[in-house]
Amino acid sequence: MGHVEIPDTDLSGPVGLRGAPRPRTAASRNRTAALEQLWRAPTAQRDPVGPAPARRLLRAGDQPRPLAAAAVAGLLWAGLRGTRGRYTDRLRTEPGGAARAVGAVGDWLVLIGMLAVLHTAAGSPVDPATAVVAVAPGLLIAAAVAGLRRWPRSARRAGRVRRVLLVGEAAGVDRAAGLLNSRTDHDYTLVAAVPVGAARLELEGVQVAGHLAACPADDDVSTVLGGVYAHEADLVLVAPGPQLTGDRLRRLGWGLHDRGVALSVLSELSGVAAERVRPVTAAGLTLLHIAPPLRGGPQAMVKNVLDRTGALFGLLALAPLLLAVALSVRLSSRGPVFHRQVRQGQHNRPFTMWKFRTMVADAEQLKAQLAVVNEVDGPLFKMRSDPRVTPVGRMLRRTSIDELPQLVNVLLGHMSLVGPRPPLPEEASRYDEREHRRLTVKPGLTGLWQVSGRSDLSWQETVSLDLWYVDNWSVAADMGLLARTVRAVTDGRGAY
Repeated sequence: MGHVEIPDTDLSGPVGLRGAPRPRTAASRNRTAALEQLWRAPTAQRDPVGPAPARRLLRAGDQPRPLAAAAVAGLLWAGLRGTRGRYTDRLRTEPGGAARAVGAVGDWLVLIGMLAVLHTAAGSPVDPATAVVAVAPGLLIAAAVAGLRRWPRSARRAGRVRRVLLVGEAAGVDRAAGLLNSRTDHDYTLVAAVPVGAARLELEGVQVAGHLAACPADDDVSTVLGGVYAHEADLVLVAPGPQLTGDRLRRLGWGLHDRGVALSVLSELSGVAAERVRPVTAAGLTLLHIAPPLRGGPQAMVKNVLDRTGALFGLLALAPLLLAVALSVRLSSRGPVFHRQVRQGQHNRPFTMWKFRTMVADAEQLKAQLAVVNEVDGPLFKMRSDPRVTPVGRMLRRTSIDELPQLVNVLLGHMSLVGPRPPLPEEASRYDEREHRRLTVKPGLTGLWQVSGRSDLSWQETVSLDLWYVDNWSVAADMGLLARTVRAVTDGRGAY
């Protein structure tokens, strides 16, 4: 093959072989160096990812604006609390009232999430841990204010009590009046009633402010308003029935609202928390959608994690106290330190429950002899002055320290920190269908029974509280009950 010269180029050499490298010349090397220098030239700086308005608001160049950031955080906190109804003076709608301090914790966690999004959008150089510490005082202040609003309860409730005029047929009025007068964990005071029809009220002690005819009449509104003004009522509570429903109830509502009187309609639903009820309208009808009780899902997983970690932390933190109690039980009377007893757990599954021994060693044999002096109704056995209880055991029972070994049961998954108390097998065997529903959830170390009077409650009151918890429990409610347990244990009421 011949040698071909290519003029005016820096390429020379044999070209007959396809793809063969071409010789480098000085000119080609210079052009290559220029291209490499151009390739390595610095590029323009890009702005941090995020919307420009957020960066301009929270940062001045590379420096943060602390006052602007504080104003944004404050506005978010106030808006969040207002949106979730924390500034309204709500009446309590569940046993013991809602735990506002627990709500403050939830609001604060939501605020942290919102601020984290803004932190990312603005490209802030502030350390996230520093930002969390900076907004912590908001949580502490909100929790403290929530506690102050509930203390002392007796002094604060006077300005929140609703004076109720009850309107309805005799049977509905008797039922509603009996329930309102039998409980003190609400903010409604019954001042009078206006029965519908000729039937007489069976419940004594209820003042009658007038009567409505069995059929709709022109004086319905004036009669009810007369009762409102005479007894200084600020709420009319209607128990609807065949003689007071539909158009008659609607017209009564018009007359009351036109004169600035509040109206509530009694529902036949009982034991359902307000958070589970969602009103909707369809075809001119008002429907109440009721969410099912929590049986699984994220809240159940969180509850399980909190139970296990709380029990482990409690056992480690209380180890010196548990050791001291064990020594006092062992040295004060004959018998083992711990009392093991078979109880019925979730879905009626038996398990062995642990507690410090508070009775003499042969207490189970003596129980049959004391059955005739049982002081509570139902399948429970309770005595205020049980002769089987030892002196040390009486002190342990009053402070509920004898129940602390059940933290082991919580750690093993047999029990929960909050829930109904686990029954004995012979007690569970006597349950009816309603009472058996108590076993739908895990039994608890504490619960509504613990903070509402314990052994001073009747069996039916205990069952009602447990059923309310079974259907309406939540992680927030559990946290509130744990906080109230401290006060109940300190008070010692109903512990024997």
